[in-house]
Amino acid sequence: MELRDLTVEDLDAVLDNRKRAFGPLSESDVETWRKLVVPVLAEGRYLGVVDGPRLVATSRINDFTQWWHGRPMSMGGVASVTVAPEDRGRGVGRTLLRATLGRCADLGHPISALYPTTTPIYRSLGWEHAGAMHRATLPTEALRAIRLSEQVKLRRMGPGDAAEVIGILGRVHAGTRASGPVCRDERSWRLWLERKDDFLYLADDGFVIYRWSDEGDIEVGNLVAGSEATARALWSLIGSSASTAKSVQAVVAPDDPVFWLIGDRSKDEVRQARWMFRVVDLAAAVAGRGFPAGVTFDAVIQVDDPERPANSGPWHLSVSGGSGTAEPAGAQPGPIPTFTAGAFSALFAGIPAATLRRSGILTGPEDGDEALDAVFHATPHMLDYF
Repeated sequence: MELRDLTVEDLDAVLDNRKRAFGPLSESDVETWRKLVVPVLAEGRYLGVVDGPRLVATSRINDFTQWWHGRPMSMGGVASVTVAPEDRGRGVGRTLLRATLGRCADLGHPISALYPTTTPIYRSLGWEHAGAMHRATLPTEALRAIRLSEQVKLRRMGPGDAAEVIGILGRVHAGTRASGPVCRDERSWRLWLERKDDFLYLADDGFVIYRWSDEGDIEVGNLVAGSEATARALWSLIGSSASTAKSVQAVVAPDDPVFWLIGDRSKDEVRQARWMFRVVDLAAAVAGRGFPAGVTFDAVIQVDDPERPANSGPWHLSVSGGSGTAEPAGAQPGPIPTFTAGAFSALFAGIPAATLRRSGILTGPEDGDEALDAVFHATPHMLDYF
């Protein structure tokens, strides 16, 4: 078997593998998929394993921006991981994912994330569960009851607004010190904004993308707002369909203001699609992450990362003024907190040290755990599935 970059000539076979892994696509989805993937082939973002003329396995690395405590970082979003049904259980997936991790590093992504169809293989290579995409079921009537605090100018948007959407995402995620949300590049956003069945509205500091479901309810794919006035305007716009749609399925942040805007909230109905996260380049990831401005930290930890040896060893972590550094620390005179690659990735994403210890992936002295939790505090979430 041979591992290589895929080309345009491979796309029919890639699509066949994709259908066998995830089910069939509509003709319009196939067309969008081809427009999305063809430009990234030359960038080395689509890997495949072939056995002679036959395509056995594939993976794609999306070029995303991801925010961590309000700071944007380059992130490799791993997707379209497939292994032909007749080749599963032969170790092909592990070979492919090791190469995918290395390619993330080659492409300059200090961090990586993915939505797993299975946990063990990703966990064994250093990805760990970190956050979720939250989909809430909201009564449309409750959204209609949201009152405007002031008039907000809304207009319909389309592909020509892709750059504006990216700008809004950057400002809102920075201003809210968000952790986890991602953003595609402008070309990809143009494709998403071309979809015929979506309804799209834009404000100065927010936007909404929604569609009607087959059941006659509303599905909100994206709703981002940078102010109270815009949040009220966009959610009440969705609520204006209460006479037709009884419920709204909406992708939201776990602390989305909509939960505080609706009038009656005795319980929340929220489903989660879990995602996993991995630090690819430890020093670059710490340097790129945002941290709470009022927290200072200075300590040494140990990381064991057999898949990325450059991440292994003692690290001197220093955080102040909202920024951090990680520098090799050299041999230490006594025991220090020791993280697996997955444990450090989870800590980076805000998973408490006590959780990591009870999971058996963080060992060593516990006296610095509370400080680590304060430094890496986050409520990681995504608003997009990939």
